[in-house]
Amino acid sequence: MQNYEESVSFLGPSGPFQRRVFVLLCLTSIPCGYNMLSVIFLLAIPPHHCHIPASSNLSQEWIQASIPVQVAGQPERSSCSRYSLDVVQNLSAVGFRPALDQIQNQSVPGGSPEVVLTGLQEEECRDGWTYSTEYYQSTVVTEFDLVCGDEWKQPLTSLVYFLGGLCGCFISGQISDRFGRKPVLFGSIAILSIFSAAASSASSWLVFTVLFFILGVGQISCYIVIFVLGSEILIGPSRFLFSQLCLPSIYVCGMLLLCGTAHLFRNWRYLSLAMAAPGLAFIPFWWWVPESPRWLVSRGRLQEAESLLRLAALENRVEAPPVIFLSTNVDKVESQKAESVSFLDLLRTKNIRNITLMLWLIWFSMSVCYFGLSFDTSSLSGNPYLNYFLLSVVEIPAYAASWGAARHLPRCQSFMSFVMVGAIALLFIFFTLHSHPTLTLVLVLLGKFGVMAGTSVLYMYTGELFPTVIRNTAMSSCAMFSRVGSSLSPFLLHLAVFGQFLPWILVAFLSFLGALLCIFLPETFKRSMPDTIQQMQHTRRFRLTCVSSTLPPEDYGKSAKDQIIVPDIICTTRL
Repeated sequence: MQNYEESVSFLGPSGPFQRRVFVLLCLTSIPCGYNMLSVIFLLAIPPHHCHIPASSNLSQEWIQASIPVQVAGQPERSSCSRYSLDVVQNLSAVGFRPALDQIQNQSVPGGSPEVVLTGLQEEECRDGWTYSTEYYQSTVVTEFDLVCGDEWKQPLTSLVYFLGGLCGCFISGQISDRFGRKPVLFGSIAILSIFSAAASSASSWLVFTVLFFILGVGQISCYIVIFVLGSEILIGPSRFLFSQLCLPSIYVCGMLLLCGTAHLFRNWRYLSLAMAAPGLAFIPFWWWVPESPRWLVSRGRLQEAESLLRLAALENRVEAPPVIFLSTNVDKVESQKAESVSFLDLLRTKNIRNITLMLWLIWFSMSVCYFGLSFDTSSLSGNPYLNYFLLSVVEIPAYAASWGAARHLPRCQSFMSFVMVGAIALLFIFFTLHSHPTLTLVLVLLGKFGVMAGTSVLYMYTGELFPTVIRNTAMSSCAMFSRVGSSLSPFLLHLAVFGQFLPWILVAFLSFLGALLCIFLPETFKRSMPDTIQQMQHTRRFRLTCVSSTLPPEDYGKSAKDQIIVPDIICTTRL
């Protein structure tokens, strides 16, 4: 079991079988990315003000003046109140005009007397709201009036969506480790298509929220399983290329497709219906994507694993050995099969518990940063579609940078460097937020670059730390805590009530926290992935080596001549 990669080395590092799996899995991530940040467009809050009904018989001048102007930084019309409509109608009926000069009442020679409205009684929006259609024809917010008194429902809907992802992570991880990667992958894709279409016909906010919850269940489960499946089938350089560059880049392409679709379909019902199309297109991939042979071996299903690998050998035009897995490994597999590996095994021993808890905190912090930056696009000036496009496309160079770092640099050093760059950029927003909008956007993009590159390294780092028997459960548990962070991120903007820079400072602080915790994790650079819990490395304490020159044990299948010895970089921490 521990020599799995040696056992399948006859396939070669890259052949037709590996290339087929590589391409199919990358393409299968498109529905996941397509639905990822749909909440930004479906739940967008356009500018709005109280509706003045036509039956009020007011002139356009009086209709414009009926909405109070609030001065908080920059003058803007009130979103949730208007001057008392009865009083305004009476003033209009007796011939008054609204005063342009807000200091005193005055009358224009030869014209109607003017009246200052600032002292008039205000009332709530009793006749609904008028919404701007500059960017959105209709959203869930405008359809069900989730503003003012019901404003709390908008972030709650986002919260429910991400809580669905949290539940999906918890459930799908255990199902995947028990029943296989492939059923969970295509089950998640089916959920995305079915419930996207169902949400487009929701008759109320409550119905939409329930359907949106189930949609969230499938979204993250899909990506996690694709990542794990590719990491287990591919070996060597192709695995790095898959997990660090190609898979996330195609995922971002799905996000960019959503941006184009949202720009084309500005009615939320049409957009939700269009979101069902990518998943349906990839259901036929069931017959082309194989199950993970590594998972089959970990479950003791050696005959199925050997059959799959022999078919792969035929596809690669290489000859498979008469016996792929030696009897000694078979005995180990059978003994491991008898063990019941569950979510609790992530906390059973001290070593795996320490690693798990630190990774949970890091994933939580990175998720708050990522989604907080994504949701903060609404506070940036300019076209929301362009801002979303820029914040999405910047992820591609971030993935390219993380891929290059994964090939040449240790995981600890790579993660910390990227995250620190993002955190420092976000702190500089304190000086540019209102005075330099273009520079602010550049800093946000740089912050997103650092956070995303660090998160990309974190995906690979986490997959390399945990063994095969519990890898998908571990990845899903980390994604579950990531979803806790993303669930809180819609409320991040509301912290601006206490301080307009507070959301940005919090994101920067959490980035620093993630970098600090990473110091204590063991290094996995140039080490084969463990297959059993006993093969896991131990956490580092006090004197922490970010780049270890100690060769991995022989069990990891690497000889001394295959290793690259690099100088130690000592990270000293005083507690």
